[in-house]
Amino acid sequence: MTPRLDAIGIITGDLTASLAFYRRLGLDIPADADSAPHVEVTLPGGQRLLWDTEDIVRSFDPGWPGSKGGERLGLAFRCTGPAEVDAVYADLTGAGYRGHLAPWDAVWGQRYAMVLDPDGCAVSLFADAS
Repeated sequence: MTPRLDAIGIITGDLTASLAFYRRLGLDIPADADSAPHVEVTLPGGQRLLWDTEDIVRSFDPGWPGSKGGERLGLAFRCTGPAEVDAVYADLTGAGYRGHLAPWDAVWGQRYAMVLDPDGCAVSLFADAS
């Protein structure tokens, strides 16, 4: 038996804010999802991205200690090229999302940047440098 990765979950303190952030990154999340306690979207590769509110997690795991800061999850979005990394970073930070690392040319051959989603999770933006 070999399990396969099927879904990545995000536990959020503010579902509406989190969904707005990921919509801005191009994910097709239905508008009526904002009022649901659990949201799932299927990504182009067939995997799913899930959101649960902190209250929902506590409903089945009453001892869950909540977020204590630090990285628990990292998502990376591939852009079509270096200019798109810069443009997406500028769009997100211009919309009030917190930039973590401004776009730069990384030594491993990519244009790279990081923004924080509303829950403080780092989201990488990258493209091949050439």
